[in-house]
Amino acid sequence: MRRVVRWRGFRWLVVGLLLLPVAFGGLVLLTDRPAPSPSGIPEYAMPLQPAQTEIDRELAPLLAAHPGQTGTVFLNHGIDAFAARAICTRRAGRSLDLQYFIWHNDLTGRLLAREILDAAERGVRVRILLDDMNAYGLDPHLLAMDAHPGIELRVYNPFRNREGVARAFEFLRRLFRINHRMHNKAWIADGRIAIVGGRNLGDRYFEANEQTNFRDLDLLLLGPAAAQASSVFDTYWNSDAAVPITSLGEHAPEALHDVLARVREDADRPSARQYLDRVAASQLIRDYYQHAIAPHWTSGIEVVADPPLKWNGGSRKDWLVGRLVPVISATRIRALVISPYFIPGEDGTGLLAGLTRRGVHVGVITNSLAATDVAAVHSGYAKYRVRLLEHGVRLHELRPYVATTAPPGARREGASLHTKAFVLDDARGFIGSFNVDPRSKDLNTEMGVLFDDPVLAGQLRAEYLRLTSPSVSWSVYLDDNGALRWLDAAQTPPVVMTHEPETGPWPRAVVRMVGWLPVEPHL
Repeated sequence: MRRVVRWRGFRWLVVGLLLLPVAFGGLVLLTDRPAPSPSGIPEYAMPLQPAQTEIDRELAPLLAAHPGQTGTVFLNHGIDAFAARAICTRRAGRSLDLQYFIWHNDLTGRLLAREILDAAERGVRVRILLDDMNAYGLDPHLLAMDAHPGIELRVYNPFRNREGVARAFEFLRRLFRINHRMHNKAWIADGRIAIVGGRNLGDRYFEANEQTNFRDLDLLLLGPAAAQASSVFDTYWNSDAAVPITSLGEHAPEALHDVLARVREDADRPSARQYLDRVAASQLIRDYYQHAIAPHWTSGIEVVADPPLKWNGGSRKDWLVGRLVPVISATRIRALVISPYFIPGEDGTGLLAGLTRRGVHVGVITNSLAATDVAAVHSGYAKYRVRLLEHGVRLHELRPYVATTAPPGARREGASLHTKAFVLDDARGFIGSFNVDPRSKDLNTEMGVLFDDPVLAGQLRAEYLRLTSPSVSWSVYLDDNGALRWLDAAQTPPVVMTHEPETGPWPRAVVRMVGWLPVEPHL
């Protein structure tokens, strides 16, 4: 009997070994080529002109009054962030260069598409670079936009197979490389104005979602730093990772006409009119048309980014993390960190612990389990929470709803943190796309603004204090027995909670189970 069992086991082993080449061959056939080849013609930012466009003419006296300096405007409200993109797109007369991780096909995504198409109709050259992972299912829309003679669209590190089982097999076959994504966010008009920060394009980033919106942050740049953003865009646009969308699909002859008609029709819908009325009433719009926008001018600012082919290795000094760690390590008094996806790892925990040992005040605001949109990331953060508190790091977790005195049952607007920034010694800081997590450090490409300027530092510190106020966040601490506690200081008297606030047992159990898995390097 044992011989029969052994023989059967051996037979199945032989069958399995014989099927392996067949399975691999099927995998190769289904996934076609390993990766699309970059076939785009090299292109670069259009030369700046003194007075060619409305933007040139509007900025000329400001730039002349502040030679060599960059004007900055803080965009910490979603409506203002949408308005800023709409204004500079309408004023653009030469070029629009857009680089994004996500562009949702929702209300604000389509409204911005309309602004871009209108600009292209005026003769503005439009280049759009999107990460391909989140462009899944959007090929008809992207190909239609690319069909416009004034618009060219490329995708970063794309799948050759665009849908179905073949795409899944390609993901498995190219797992190492396909896991590297472009997380950059930049909106550049005429090479003179750039909006750089944490926002993708979609309703949740622009306060248009009816349930939950992101608390996010961009910095609008006027002048030299905008030219730096253009240089970053060109590096990515002409890299081997950027592939024209036309090499992955074909234009349908009527597609552009249909998309133009659809986006213009969307703008006349009641929901769009209601949102655009809110934009028209925004502080930024009022200030712009009353000539009351007062940028802060500074020379202590630089746009920084990872290399586009980060997966090729090379010196980590060329990576964004290589620029940020020395800046943080040099902190002497205070380090305030805002990161929605906060997984410091052993190295980051050691860095922050080293700061507190030197007497530096270290504060962190991140998402609570109830507020996060990626529970797996919270599992990574939770593993370091006790150790960070033991080392004296002050932790705050964003509430899913702002604490108010509204009557029970009243509608509450949900919130989730998406800002990625830090401010050091009330003097230096960073605003951009970089999270304190392994993915931003090692896998994704990231982009942002490094500054050394007390005014910008003061604005960012005020944002940190707003986010960590009792009505917006819970304070996390260890009690006398070393147990985790959450303090709700918005109530009178303050309330202490013994588990993740506003969550049930099942989400908490899932987070614990995910924390047992060896997935941290990919979170």
